[in-house]
Amino acid sequence: MNFKLLSQDGKARVGELETFYGKIETPVFMPVGTLASVKGITKQTLEKLNYDIILSNTYHLMLRPGLKIIKNIGGLNKFMSWNKSILTDSGGFQVMSLGNNVQVDNEGVTFRSHIDGELIRLNAEKAMDIQYNLGSTISMIFDECVPYPYSYYDTEESLKRSVEWSKRSKKAYKRREGYGVFGIVQGGMYKDLRENSIRENLEHDFDGYAIGGLAVGEGKDILNDITAFTSNLLPENKPRYLMGVGYPEDILNAVKHGVDMFDCVLPTRSGRTGLAFTSVGTIKIRNSKYSNDKTPLDPDCSCEVCSNYSKAYLHHLVKSSEILGSVFLTQHNLSFYSNLMKNIRSAIKKNNLNNLKV
Repeated sequence: MNFKLLSQDGKARVGELETFYGKIETPVFMPVGTLASVKGITKQTLEKLNYDIILSNTYHLMLRPGLKIIKNIGGLNKFMSWNKSILTDSGGFQVMSLGNNVQVDNEGVTFRSHIDGELIRLNAEKAMDIQYNLGSTISMIFDECVPYPYSYYDTEESLKRSVEWSKRSKKAYKRREGYGVFGIVQGGMYKDLRENSIRENLEHDFDGYAIGGLAVGEGKDILNDITAFTSNLLPENKPRYLMGVGYPEDILNAVKHGVDMFDCVLPTRSGRTGLAFTSVGTIKIRNSKYSNDKTPLDPDCSCEVCSNYSKAYLHHLVKSSEILGSVFLTQHNLSFYSNLMKNIRSAIKKNNLNNLKV
């Protein structure tokens, strides 16, 4: 897997990530398809919106439909009929979200399935093996993500485990041409621990580096500060991935600090709850003031939804709990995010990023 820089504006970069499935221009946003599906959106729509990479999740797919089924069909790409890149999160964040229902030790984690209560053991070697058999284009190392707030001592102890799991993940990873594995920087909100994590990660020469453990409730000032600090210490010749972020303004701020890759459930989840991202701000389409509004959702958007339907119709669909309402708003939001990244890349190439508003 190859990565090269094409243009820079300050610390912001336009790059090209080449995988087995082709080239991906960065900065890039990856729609979240946790269960091998970006909810309510077909692959044809994703392709029309110029998405070249999506994210799926190891933890969820190992539980349902199960690795055996996906492997027998020929891997995740064939299973979901997606002939482009897929990044899979190894499951560390999902394990954290289980709270008291997970037992963590230095070897790995033990938890019960949220589906049927089955007792499951997951460690670095198993996480990498699952991703290999899924055929993940980009695999993530197995790590421990801590919540916020979290004490310095507990964060340091967690980081020690993540460092060891990172070593074991890299050792267990099986290389294939056009595929890659990313390390993950942890350390909570403590900069010295972040530095320690980066130093340990760099020893393994990963294909890319993710900034993990953020967007867990810490507030935007801390998010921006830790992102800037961490990104500045990562190699210039490798892609940098900020996990779980986020809002358009957070993406723009992170790009200005040199981040290349993003994922978040926000555009799809918001679409299902009636919230639309537009050039004039967010719109809660449920509001009664839109019940007789003939105008499109976004006057500056040319997506199929904005080109064909009024706010009044979308309001009606969402208020009536019609599935199509969620589909349309999700489709528009993904169009908005695709255009956001396109505009960011264009502004970097023109050395005009500081004048871009979102």
